[in-house]
Amino acid sequence: MVVDQDKLVYPTSLLDTDLYKFTMQQAVLQHFPGVEGTYKFTHRDKNVYFTRECFDHFKRSVALFSNVALTKDERAWLEQRCSYFTPQYLDYLEAYRFKPEQVHIDFVPVPEDVEKNARDDPTARGRLHIDAVGPWEETILWEVPLMACLSEIYFTTADTDWDYEGQAEAAYEKAVTLLKAGCVFSEFGTRRRRSFRTQRIVMDAILKAAKDHPGSGGVNGTSNMYYAKEFDVPPVGTIAHEWYMGVGAMRGYEHANAIALELWEKTYPNVLQIALTDTFSTEAFYKDFVANPHFAQKWTGLRQDSGDPYVFAPRAKEIYEQLGVDYKKKVIIFSDALNVEKALKLKKQCDELGFKCSFGIGTSLSNDFRKKSSGGKEKSKALNMVIKLSSVDGKPTVKISDEITKNTGDPDTVRLVKKVFQIPITDQDRTV
Repeated sequence: MVVDQDKLVYPTSLLDTDLYKFTMQQAVLQHFPGVEGTYKFTHRDKNVYFTRECFDHFKRSVALFSNVALTKDERAWLEQRCSYFTPQYLDYLEAYRFKPEQVHIDFVPVPEDVEKNARDDPTARGRLHIDAVGPWEETILWEVPLMACLSEIYFTTADTDWDYEGQAEAAYEKAVTLLKAGCVFSEFGTRRRRSFRTQRIVMDAILKAAKDHPGSGGVNGTSNMYYAKEFDVPPVGTIAHEWYMGVGAMRGYEHANAIALELWEKTYPNVLQIALTDTFSTEAFYKDFVANPHFAQKWTGLRQDSGDPYVFAPRAKEIYEQLGVDYKKKVIIFSDALNVEKALKLKKQCDELGFKCSFGIGTSLSNDFRKKSSGGKEKSKALNMVIKLSSVDGKPTVKISDEITKNTGDPDTVRLVKKVFQIPITDQDRTV
């Protein structure tokens, strides 16, 4: 992405996104072509507001996304690095253009700033309503660059109390600590990065650390396709929650996990087989996993992304042993709000169990800043935001996280899915 003289932020490459957006796009094109998909934005921090200036810059920036296209050089790199992409899909991707008319962005001022907003005062505070509506195979690519764009604009307009001082050194030291502990990890920070520049600083630092400290640990690569190409490292990623969410809405929830894995295998019969477990709760996933031992036997491993991470590996060990599968040949990828301390503890636990593990580390690398005004003592918080698939083919989608307070989607459908999987309905579920 670039920032121009008007503080507009927009991508310069279609590759400036995460690998799993492309892998899922190819699967959607194969199994659900032409189905409408809607994505909605949620900002979880109720005490942090956007400004009218931020909104104006963001809206103008999104209009420039249509200029982005896959280059011949980028296609050649995809052909070489990602052999699981078919020529037909790469033809589609080469012809793909973002359609800004699919994205609707509204600014809703806080009550005390309504008059300021009416005067187009750039300091007026408010919330953003964002959605993207169109064919699922098209709207699927909006999520990551929209979030990266919004984060960078916010931190160049609404919150500028920070700088880049010490970023390279901090990322290098984090990487050295992980590497010395034998951790294998990947950079997963695109969506909530402070800026495009930050992610480059981080990638350069962690790869320098890996070169300086060869040993049992290692850097697997990055989820960001642009930086995978630039730094000549593997692009990393498989499936996100939206795949399971969309399949559940389209094919029914009772066996949504098994159906999602079956369809994925048809697109990727021998690669990209790391199963994400927590879309409708991990225990619901294990019901289909146990009923279909093929998945446990064939798939490389599991990804943990919500709930208590310290119960995940022991429970996965139980499931694999129940199915007569050698869990020591499988891998767990941890990716839920990781920092160095948490990764070290999980690595120690997995070593004791005999489980192979790796870590996808995002915000802790790509958006870990301090406020300049505090002399580096106070944290400059990243935006706590998501863009989730909210419907397919007019049917609402939901996510029932292992974190009980993080249900996502239409409340009636949340309650319905919880009943399907015999998950307790909470007071929060009854009041929304």
